[in-house]
Amino acid sequence: MQQILATNEAAGWIWLDVEDPTAEELQQVAEKYGLHSSSVKDCLEPHHLPKYEVINNIVFMITRVYDTSAHIDADTIQELTNKIAIFYTEGFIITIHRHPIELLLEIKQKHIDAGMLKSTSELLVKIIKASLRTFEAPAQRLAIEIDYYEEKIFLHSSTAPLTKGLYHVKRKAGVSRRILRLTEVILDSINLTLPQNPDLQDMLDLHLHVSTLYDEILDSINNLINIYISLSSNKTNEVMRVLTIFSVFFMPLTFIAGIYGMNFDFMPELHTKYGYPFIMLLMAVVTASIYYWFRKKRWL
Repeated sequence: MQQILATNEAAGWIWLDVEDPTAEELQQVAEKYGLHSSSVKDCLEPHHLPKYEVINNIVFMITRVYDTSAHIDADTIQELTNKIAIFYTEGFIITIHRHPIELLLEIKQKHIDAGMLKSTSELLVKIIKASLRTFEAPAQRLAIEIDYYEEKIFLHSSTAPLTKGLYHVKRKAGVSRRILRLTEVILDSINLTLPQNPDLQDMLDLHLHVSTLYDEILDSINNLINIYISLSSNKTNEVMRVLTIFSVFFMPLTFIAGIYGMNFDFMPELHTKYGYPFIMLLMAVVTASIYYWFRKKRWL
């Protein structure tokens, strides 16, 4: 589906938005606006990462926006983000995407319809800035999830397995951080080629802000995972320590019981009148001695 969001008559330049195009539709657009075939081919590739290139005086870039409708267990670039391919010159901007992108319509309603944008460069900055802003709310949700897992780990003595949840949080933060890092080449190129304006600086500041958020989230989740593994290991070690203590107490008692449980006809103590209470007393003394030794070593 093709729609013109800004006309040459009203704005002085054209903004063409193409949603879920076929190869034939893209070919027609490429022929009309002089787009390079390799760039058009990249538009059809759903897994393409952010990039920036200039071919025949036409800037071609790919950016990705966070998909708010992504499944809760989504943790890959394709599942968490949607791609927007952008062709840019002073005379036109073409945006191409497979899925509906609400931010494009919001830009049209807030800025194009109000006549607030005077050039395609201003529109380009608005699109990139809006794309970066889609990563803010997910970062806040991930921070809330980290607080939840942190409480579970530190304030609950019997912690349920949390590895799956921690893994998904780390994967989501890692995917977003990777997209933001790859977007840096777009921002650097725009900063060098476009005239300076407040929106451009705001875009760079926003990128720094969002990148810092995800850096902090990744640091927090990595620390939390390490702490969780350490606490789980400590709990396992505590269980093994208790079992070892019990085995040490019962080992000599089992040895004594084993000696006097042997079925020999001639055993010196077998018919002793006070043999049974003596053995019981011996077991009690051995147990008390082991307990005293453990207490002295501060193992109990």
